[in-house]
Amino acid sequence: MNNNDQNDQVDILLVEDNPSDAELTLRALKKNNIASKILVVTDGAGALDFIFHTGAYAGRNSNNQPKIILLDLKMPKVNGIEVIRKLKSDKNTKSIPIVVLTSSEEEKDVTESYALGVNSYIVKPVEFDKFTKVVADVGLYWLLINKSPVV
Repeated sequence: MNNNDQNDQVDILLVEDNPSDAELTLRALKKNNIASKILVVTDGAGALDFIFHTGAYAGRNSNNQPKIILLDLKMPKVNGIEVIRKLKSDKNTKSIPIVVLTSSEEEKDVTESYALGVNSYIVKPVEFDKFTKVVADVGLYWLLINKSPVV
């Protein structure tokens, strides 16, 4: 494995346009030693570029997909629902676990997310301590407990 391959490796792709929520999520994961290789992108277009090796990520090694995607739904450019639709309809990316981590409690968002194939839907707790625990629990489960296929 060359150095470029090493730099391409990401355990968690965090797709979050709110800088405060992104920072809280990163702090919760790092505080609990869940993952050291986390990439944050601020919109759905960036997530799709990363996963499909286009745009700013055109030279990325296609063998290095994230172990999990933490995805907000309400984002600029390309929203979370569209990201889910594209990833779950592609044979090369449909097995990447997607956990929706969003403020939306709208039933249509929950229903559509699951219909498209998300693995989990979590409403972000407002309280800091609860938010930190939820993120840590998600990271622990999906990275350490859950057995995922190699993608």
